[in-house]
Amino acid sequence: MRKALAIVVTCLVAVGLASAAMAGEMKYVLATGGTAGTYYPYGGAMSKIWNSKIPGMNVTAQATGASVENVRLMNKDEVELALVQSDTIDFAYNAKEAFKEKLTKMAVVAVLYPELIHIVVRGELDVKSFSGLRGKKIGVGAPGSGTEANFRQLLDVHKMTKDDVSTQFLSFAESADQFKDRRIDAFMVTGGVPTSAIMDVATQRDIKILPIDDTMISIMTNKYPFLAAAVIPANSYKGVTADVKTVAVNAVLIAHPKLSETVVYNMTKALFENQAELAAAHAKGKVLSLQGAATGVSIPFHPGATKYYKEKGVLK
Repeated sequence: MRKALAIVVTCLVAVGLASAAMAGEMKYVLATGGTAGTYYPYGGAMSKIWNSKIPGMNVTAQATGASVENVRLMNKDEVELALVQSDTIDFAYNAKEAFKEKLTKMAVVAVLYPELIHIVVRGELDVKSFSGLRGKKIGVGAPGSGTEANFRQLLDVHKMTKDDVSTQFLSFAESADQFKDRRIDAFMVTGGVPTSAIMDVATQRDIKILPIDDTMISIMTNKYPFLAAAVIPANSYKGVTADVKTVAVNAVLIAHPKLSETVVYNMTKALFENQAELAAAHAKGKVLSLQGAATGVSIPFHPGATKYYKEKGVLK
């Protein structure tokens, strides 16, 4: 009897250890962006949902240089999850822009929300359009970032070159600090509305956000089909009292293909079943929708996400 009991206890211990090991295997890193952008707090909110709703899940949101760095980290097997711009994953998958070789070790989980191009300028400057920034000192995002790529696209359609402006490669937080210290005249942010770096600046300095006119929007969206016309709503930021026309890409959650179908299915399901919690944690959580999550990207979806969207009838 004692021998049988000992065997049972041994088996239970073994099962417990195996379960712990399995739980340990669900320790993942989510690459986000700078702490002053949207990706970092949004990623933190998603991680909290996954960790609290999925048994054994342990996701850590990690601050990074954002989209381009995140794609490279995933393709080097250093992160399992990442937030990226939709144009960046297209560039990486097809070896365009900053990518000299195809990086295909990634799959889409969900399109989350539009990321709008913000061109923030000192309120006292007599600048009314992007072309008026000639000769000005501009923060354009981290080197190789999605924001920097959008800056180069704006230069292109306005028939300008990098020599027409004084380019400063700065993170959103660095741009905000230098703008407040009057060391730069303008800075660019591609991010959700509102973006914390701009909100921070607007509380201390008069700002304006430059519109992109209809002609330029048409040129940009035709030349760069991953861009779409968008509007920054009035009063999104202190002092910006009218709607601002611009263009946008999409913020996308991607996963490493090595993650199992079951894991990604559960993560996708948890996001949508707990959207109210996501929306309470970050304003952009309100934008998440089943229809929007399954469209607007050029690379394949992860099988786990595909399974969920098929169950919900948004993918065939």
